Amino acid sequence: MNPFSFQHKLGRIILSWIQHYNHEKYWKRRAVVTNPQDKTNLLLKLYYLYYIKKTDAYHNCSFGTNLNAGAFFGTSPHLPHGPNGIIVGHDVCIGENIIIYQQVTISQGGVVIGHNVILGAGAKILPNVCIGNNVKVGANCVVVEDIPDNATVVLPKPRIILKQGQQCG
Repeated sequence: MNPFSFQHKLGRIILSWIQHYNHEKYWKRRAVVTNPQDKTNLLLKLYYLYYIKKTDAYHNCSFGTNLNAGAFFGTSPHLPHGPNGIIVGHDVCIGENIIIYQQVTISQGGVVIGHNVILGAGAKILPNVCIGNNVKVGANCVVVEDIPDNATVVLPKPRIILKQGQQCG
């Protein structure tokens, strides 16, 4: 007799009940909802959207899911800590084999992220930024400008812009 494992089908079902998140089910339903060429019945799409939004609300996250205006993912991302607090805005294009850690925010509008990218915990990607392929973005980084391929980005050294007792302007 084999010992119980979360890698087996029954183990994955039990784990999805505990975590309130089934990775395969979530991303398959999301692909149906966000694809405007998908011929699935509108009522079924709306039910899938309800399921997605309910899952997002439980985990305080959003993957830019909306009928015809959601974020585009090349393949479903790897979420090592689940969808905990991840925010991805609408009209964002994200490549394949991306790893997104918890509390990452990707602003909506003009963001393009390449393939094989790692976004560290708490990273913030601002609008109109292009991140190349094979990029590593460190934890708590705020990305405000384009990043070339094969780069590693870490938080810059904080600077003092106003000392106590000084006047602005």
